Order: sequence, then C-alpha cells, then structure tokens
Amino acid sequence: MKSQINNPFILALKAYNLTVEIHHHSAYQIVLSNDTPFTSTISGQLYERIHGFLIKPHVKHFCVAEKGTLNVLNIEPYSNVGLELAGRFKENQEHIVFYSPPETNAFFQTPNNSLNIIKIVDALLSKLPSVEYDERVTKIVEYIKANYFQSDITPQTFTDIVFLSPSRLASLFKEQTGSSLSKYILWTRLRQAIYLTLTDKDRSLTDIAYETGFYDLPQLNKYMYEMLGMPPKALKHNSDLIEVY
Repeated sequence: MKSQINNPFILALKAYNLTVEIHHHSAYQIVLSNDTPFTSTISGQLYERIHGFLIKPHVKHFCVAEKGTLNVLNIEPYSNVGLELAGRFKENQEHIVFYSPPETNAFFQTPNNSLNIIKIVDALLSKLPSVEYDERVTKIVEYIKANYFQSDITPQTFTDIVFLSPSRLASLFKEQTGSSLSKYILWTRLRQAIYLTLTDKDRSLTDIAYETGFYDLPQLNKYMYEMLGMPPKALKHNSDLIEVY
C-alpha cells in the first residue's frame, strides 16, 4: 500500500521530466531530486547540478528537470512544521541549497542515500514538540475531514459542536496546531482539489471547485495560485507529469 502524508499543512507533489516556474507562493517549499541533479534559478541566482533546496515564502524560482523526478513539499508557514523550518534559516537568508544527497540527508537528518519523501516528512514532524491534542480540537479536525466540501462552514459551525466561544476555540486551535481554523480548512480543500485535478481528467475545474468547498472556480484559482504558485489550469494541463502523495 502506498504511504500517505496525513499532516494537513504539508502538501507533497511529485513531478516527472518537468520545467516549473513559480513566481508567487505563500508556503515554504522544499524541492528535492529523486534521481538526477537539476538546474534552478532562485531569486535571480543560477544554481546548476543541485539536488534540492528549501525556500521561504514568496521567493521566486525556476526549475529545469527534464530528465528526472522532483519532489515538491509545500508547507503552511504558520503551522508548527512551518515555524520549525523558519528556525533553520540564518538572518537574511531566503534559501538553502543542497548540492548532494548526503548534504540533503544531513540537513533533514534522514538515513544516508535515502531521499524518500515520506521519511523526510517524518523527520520534519519528529522535530516538533509532542502535543496531546485537546479532544475538542480532535473533534473539530474530524468534522473538517468529513465535511470540508460544505462551503457554508463558519466559526459558528464549530462553536455549536464543541460549545466554546469563537475566540476561545480559535485560540485553542492555534495553540495546538500553530495555525488557524480557516487555514486548516483551506489546506484540506486545496489538497482534495489538487488530487481531483490530477486524477480525474474528465471532471471540469468548475465542478472540482464546487465539490471541494470553494464558492466557485475563481476562488479556487485565487487560493491555489496564492498558496502554491500554480493555478488549477496549469496543474491539469500537466496532470500526466504530476502526482500527489
């Protein structure tokens, strides 16, 4: 059975033989080669024959990997995982480049000669402090998983479920996850929308937007481009070359 990444604030994609240009993204992005070195221009600086990089949100990059496979991790910056990554940068540093697999393994503290994306995610999560989630937070998370497609979910929806005021619930959720309820819902919807875009080629993007809880296609366009730097149309156009973990 194929392993899955269940953390809602991590969206992982695999791209085959693809050139990717990202001008705007509000997530931390980790790009790693599964096989051959690739070339990338990051913030206007050219890097050749590299094996990967980590960049902060809003850092432009252009990757050319026409003869290999790239793993791309998108991570919500205000989640616990994103905050941990933020601490790895030096002052005024916007990106970290990896020139070899051992260098990548050393940075993420993963087994030598292993660039398995699941192990890298596990290593990232292992750095987070252990949290015993409040049962009310767990209840809300389960509700979102089951009902993310409902576009009329509001803060009042959750207060009615766990009997907390909107402000107290928002504070509790952020304390335990590092991010807000609205971001949790958005990332859950985006993950589902991306999965359907890549796997159901006959379904229209408008239908996918409605079925994953967005008000319409323009709203899905806005958030997918804002978060990941790629609109749904481009993702669908390259669906034969990209898959979601």
